[in-house]
Amino acid sequence: MELSRQAGRQPLTLDAARALYRYTDFTGFLMAFKAISEQLQTPEDYEHITWRMLEDLARQGVVHAEVYVSVGVVYYWRRIEFEPLFEGMERARIRAERELGITLYWIFDAVRHFGPEEAARVFRKAAELQPAHPSISGIGIGGDERRTGPEPFRELYAEARDAGLRLTAHAGETTGPESIWGALNIGAERIGHGLSAIDDPELMEVLATRQVPVEICITSNVRTGCCPLLHDHPVRRYFDSGLMITLNSDDPALFGSDLEGEYRIAHENFEFTPEHLRELASNSIEASFLPPERKLEWLQRIEAWEHITS
Repeated sequence: MELSRQAGRQPLTLDAARALYRYTDFTGFLMAFKAISEQLQTPEDYEHITWRMLEDLARQGVVHAEVYVSVGVVYYWRRIEFEPLFEGMERARIRAERELGITLYWIFDAVRHFGPEEAARVFRKAAELQPAHPSISGIGIGGDERRTGPEPFRELYAEARDAGLRLTAHAGETTGPESIWGALNIGAERIGHGLSAIDDPELMEVLATRQVPVEICITSNVRTGCCPLLHDHPVRRYFDSGLMITLNSDDPALFGSDLEGEYRIAHENFEFTPEHLRELASNSIEASFLPPERKLEWLQRIEAWEHITS
């Protein structure tokens, strides 16, 4: 509503704004994402929402965030230049680090079902901008994996790795374990969702042995219908099987989720103890793309807090 009231725009009523966020399945979520993204038009809009996001994260006690930005949507659906929008986002990031003490890395996300050619634009833009903006840490592929698997992006992932970018991929959210295998095979260092790994014992063993970080999004998986019931979510089985899992909010506004809430769900619905939650917090630092010295600093602070509260 606030964005729609800028000069020259069609103001939204509260009901109309809320309607943008209603969906019943994963396809509906993608359409809602598109409709909401269309409300973002200027660098100031992107600066505004980035600052709001970082304020919210800081309130929850988040000290470092690695945030997917769907550059593929800007290029393909919006057909507008990304650099001015990114400058707005960067202004908010720098301000938040100075005023709130929270750091942020960007992961440039391509929409897989737009195809490799569109993904190449996203990944190469990340490589082009990274020297001037070291906050750009990596790349990934989101979107509808039912339509496009990881394999078509193999060469682009190798190119991104050679450019010094870190590699992530959403996989196993709406499809089976083969999508996760495919993501690993093209070099993904972190797996987003990984929901279907539970169906493949060999894959579970590989993920546990290699300690591949799996970004778990409990609320998101239930809201999109990828996991029909909350108690069916495999998060606890992953933890007990030795996988390196992290808890993540996915798209907070679209899913009514936040990171603090995901930790609460893990505690209240899956019997994660405070000690377990500290382990998950440590996992998030280990799985981050922070430099080793920064990781060590935060891990030591988590360990010190454990001693204080035990």
